[in-house]
Amino acid sequence: MGGGESVITIGNIVDAVDRIAPFSGALDFDNAGLLVGERDTVVQRVLLALDITAQVIGEAEELGAQLILSHHPVIFHPLRTLEPQSVPYQLAKKGIAALCCHTNLDLSPEWGTNIALAKRLELQNVKGELPCAEGYLLYSGELPKAYSPLDFARFTRERLSCEALRFYPGEGPVRRVFFCTGAGGEYLLPAAQKGADAFVTGEVRHHEALLAASLGITVLEAGHYETERPFEELLSSYLQKQFPEIQFFCSQRERPPLLGLSGE
Repeated sequence: MGGGESVITIGNIVDAVDRIAPFSGALDFDNAGLLVGERDTVVQRVLLALDITAQVIGEAEELGAQLILSHHPVIFHPLRTLEPQSVPYQLAKKGIAALCCHTNLDLSPEWGTNIALAKRLELQNVKGELPCAEGYLLYSGELPKAYSPLDFARFTRERLSCEALRFYPGEGPVRRVFFCTGAGGEYLLPAAQKGADAFVTGEVRHHEALLAASLGITVLEAGHYETERPFEELLSSYLQKQFPEIQFFCSQRERPPLLGLSGE
């Protein structure tokens, strides 16, 4: 178009994401893509969030965003009803589209959730360690210097802004780190077998925690939210370069405050 500003549509955003994290590569169980809205809608503002909640919809409405780009799908299972208080209903009612980039983004080798986590933890020489059909499920990287298990846990807690972090200390210093964002505890054993000093993920189940104690490596359960949220900063930086005329925002309301309960 000549003589004026270019018009960017939601379809342009979808295609830009597809170039670095193809939606065709999403795992079979997933529901990634443009789940609410249509490609031809003109967009000036985009809000990125890990999850689309009522609070995030309100934030998008206040910002004047036409599109929310989330990691977790806002529609995962088939809808049998569409009630007014539901998130998909509210999106449609307010005219806000939802683009959900889930396992296709997890598997992206340059712009995915694991790459975002590696950058946040200042890891070097990052590489995929456990291949699947479309990418890697497990990654490794090296810290600029060795840490004691406790110091590495403190460093990770600070870098990921964790309110709490479960920590299983290993037997030696930490330099080579394996990691998987979200619920990646099942990859603990492959990480140990490949020579990890430490393993970082979002969720570790009870039997995996018992395994961690027997393997002698440091394991950090840093939180599903905390390990995946860095994707917003990385993906928005990519999209901002592709569309300098669009404003991209990272959500400030995507997670409700956590309350602790202790004995009195």
